[in-house]
Amino acid sequence: MKVLEQIRKPSKLDQKIASESYNALASVIEQLNSEQPEIEIEETSEKIKIPLSALKLLGDILKAMGQGKLISLVPIATEVTTQAAAEILGCSRPHFVKLLEEGKIVFTKIGKHRRIKYDDIIKYRKQMKEYQKQNIIDIMNSDEETGLYDS
Repeated sequence: MKVLEQIRKPSKLDQKIASESYNALASVIEQLNSEQPEIEIEETSEKIKIPLSALKLLGDILKAMGQGKLISLVPIATEVTTQAAAEILGCSRPHFVKLLEEGKIVFTKIGKHRRIKYDDIIKYRKQMKEYQKQNIIDIMNSDEETGLYDS
């Protein structure tokens, strides 16, 4: 995998090719019946079986690349540092450490260092989004009950 410093925005040519490839791949994926389709590399005539989920992921990558977006792949089982986890959540490292110490996110300690599984961070982020959504709904309902939305 590429190191973060080596990642660059796709060129205009790469965007065009990715966009065209995405359109072709998306239409082919819709027609597939197998969970392990076989693809062929035209230049070498080599055939490769690939999981359908990986082929769909390739489609997602091509779509994002065609839109000029940067791509980053992170294996789910990866453990990250507190700083990286805080950046994923968009909060400060001290706040994130507080969340860990309060037991809101599971972590392991290696010596003095805390490590957090990527999927646990994403799970916490989803929970927080649901909590925020519910709070907004509660506030709107409260405003309606008090007549703040009446004309």
